[in-house]
Amino acid sequence: MDTFLTAVMLFLMLLATFNLFVGVSNDAVNFLGSALGSRAASFNRCMFVAAAGVLLGCTFSSGMMEIARSGIFNPSLFTFYDVMIVFFAVMMTDVLLLDTFNSLGLPTSTTVSIVFELLGGAVITACYKLWTTTGTLAGLGDYINNEKALSIIFGILSSVIIAFTCGLIIQWIIRMIFSFKFQKMYKYIGGLYSGFCLTAIFYFLVVKGAKGASFMTPELLAWINTNTTEILLTCFIGSTVVIQLLIWFFNYNALRLVILSGTFSLAFAFAGNDLVNFVGVPLAALQSVQIADAAHAMNSALNPTNFYMAGLKESVQTPTIYLVVSGLIMVATLWFSPKARRVVQTAINLSASERNDKEQFGSTVTGRVLVRSALNANRVVNQILPKSVLQAIDSRMEKPRLQKGEIPLPFDQVRASVNLVLASILIAMATSMKLPLSTTYVTFMVAMGSSLADGAWDRETAVYRISGVLAVISGWFLTAFTAFFACGIFAVFCLWLGAWFMVPAGLVVVTLLIKSNFFDAKKKEEQAELEISPQISREELRKKLNNAIGLNLEKTVVIFSNSVKALLDEDLSALRNNRNKAQALLDKISLMRSRYYMMIVHGKEGDYDARNYYYRTFSNMKDVAALLTKVVTLMDDHIANSHSVFKGVLRQNLLKSIGDLMSLQKTLDSYVRSGSMSDDVLLRLSNTNLEEVNMYQLELMKQIEQTQMPLHRSELYLSLLQFYREVVNRYTVIVLLQRELNHMLQEPIQSATPVNDSPVAKS
Repeated sequence: MDTFLTAVMLFLMLLATFNLFVGVSNDAVNFLGSALGSRAASFNRCMFVAAAGVLLGCTFSSGMMEIARSGIFNPSLFTFYDVMIVFFAVMMTDVLLLDTFNSLGLPTSTTVSIVFELLGGAVITACYKLWTTTGTLAGLGDYINNEKALSIIFGILSSVIIAFTCGLIIQWIIRMIFSFKFQKMYKYIGGLYSGFCLTAIFYFLVVKGAKGASFMTPELLAWINTNTTEILLTCFIGSTVVIQLLIWFFNYNALRLVILSGTFSLAFAFAGNDLVNFVGVPLAALQSVQIADAAHAMNSALNPTNFYMAGLKESVQTPTIYLVVSGLIMVATLWFSPKARRVVQTAINLSASERNDKEQFGSTVTGRVLVRSALNANRVVNQILPKSVLQAIDSRMEKPRLQKGEIPLPFDQVRASVNLVLASILIAMATSMKLPLSTTYVTFMVAMGSSLADGAWDRETAVYRISGVLAVISGWFLTAFTAFFACGIFAVFCLWLGAWFMVPAGLVVVTLLIKSNFFDAKKKEEQAELEISPQISREELRKKLNNAIGLNLEKTVVIFSNSVKALLDEDLSALRNNRNKAQALLDKISLMRSRYYMMIVHGKEGDYDARNYYYRTFSNMKDVAALLTKVVTLMDDHIANSHSVFKGVLRQNLLKSIGDLMSLQKTLDSYVRSGSMSDDVLLRLSNTNLEEVNMYQLELMKQIEQTQMPLHRSELYLSLLQFYREVVNRYTVIVLLQRELNHMLQEPIQSATPVNDSPVAKS
């Protein structure tokens, strides 16, 4: 057959590897979020369990592959050339779209993307064929499998409502039964609850999910169907009795078993349901080539532009080797993709019970309206229900107090088990009916519903969490529209320009993917800087502080210096850029400071003091960064309003001040890293800089009297000088705090004299 189309098929197999990588990076949140958020087991154990589920689940995915071949479009009306163009456009769009969402740390639906890409590519290709041959679009509906496509889209969209509602109701019922102090009730009904969860997992993954396995024989399937009731009763009674005995006699925590089993089952269901999203299209392309080769062997004069692909409608069993290789690539991605962890963290943040120093998402008008409406509805309910009922509900929702040094969990093991079991059931049911349900939508919305039922969204966090959920859902709709139109555009260019477009476009896509996932050193460094393990030694803490102090001081001084220069040059664009950098620096320092609430340092008696130094150091840096943002915004407003800038001696003093700040920054950074400067030298250096600021302020007073300087210009100049003072004072305190931490490490038993967070030099 056509050599170029065969080369396209090989390129699609390469893209399939990338698609597995970026797809699993996005969908890892579906099965890792609950286990990691509840800390039911170590990270490595969770990964091993998830990897086993993914690998085994891939072998159950064979029955789903027909979605890519004939589930969306009617292949009997498309030629071999047409379907290869559609498949090429779909894969190009898919890998770019998913990688973009991964980079943003937002979970999106791989199912929605592949469905709408197939739909967009097929519709545009059909329109192109009809227009070039008949001049009209009559008969377009025949090219699309409307009934199947609509059922898939309806199933995907309805899953959002179903998953959220089920998560909300089931979690509320389970919480009323167990309460947050679930250990007491768990002693009596833990076996029953765990037995039901394990039986549900077993039923929907083995009994219902086995139908799609590539290795299942008709005889084995018939035996399972005949003995389903007996199998389930044996599983339920056996697991309930065994677990209850373990709880009574060994104080066994079976919730960990349920969570790990749920992680396995959800990873299993994910692989069985979603593998088609990653490799379904390349495998359909491979089967298209095989069908075309067989036809060409019978008729050597066959033209790929005239040979129609009705053969794709036939049911074909996908070779197990392809499924296993795909599973191995997915497992490798779980272990080595940093983007997977970033997406997982987004879902955990939105469902976490504890409050962070800064929420990941800001507030929106819609979020505020929804929270206000919910509060009003809550007041009405409180007036209707008897007081005794409300008190009973409140007692079940009362959360236990944390012990000193205890690390707060994003959510407990009861909620994690509900998330996993419920999502597994919903996804496995859809898989058994060969509906490519969005695992992302189901798991995310189950988690959001259970979070709401659990009271994780209180008045301090609700607006930000709801705004975050709305942002993610908006991204889902954006995924659908973008996938449809982007794939359609790719298909048009492929049909119009052929190899002249496909070859360079393919090279560009591969280059971008490699750079984004393997060679973006700057992002990796920034991510490493922000990552702090909850369990951290004092020495590691000291190294983190040493690096952070020098780096944040340097960024602060550079942003301020560039902003002052932009102010004097009246460069509004540069000021806007520096304002964004100042805000980003404040956000990063605030995030680092919030790590204090999740941190526990281990070792000797002085470890809590080390943790306290971390908090005080970042509090001082945060205050400086907040003032920097305010000052740069003032400069931006000054230029935006077309006010005149400083001239003469005031301009010279400003330029000299930024030079002094840069010199101070280098000196302090050297002292932090080496500890070679005595405290007397440090204080003299601080006083010298503050005396310079006082001289600049006296000069300003003279200029105000001589030139009748406008008030807003005088206040801006004083704000700049005040920022200079704040940098000197705060970072002098920070350096002294670091000196005390170093001293404490040398003499851990004796407590160091605390340093007050107030200016240590005269102002």
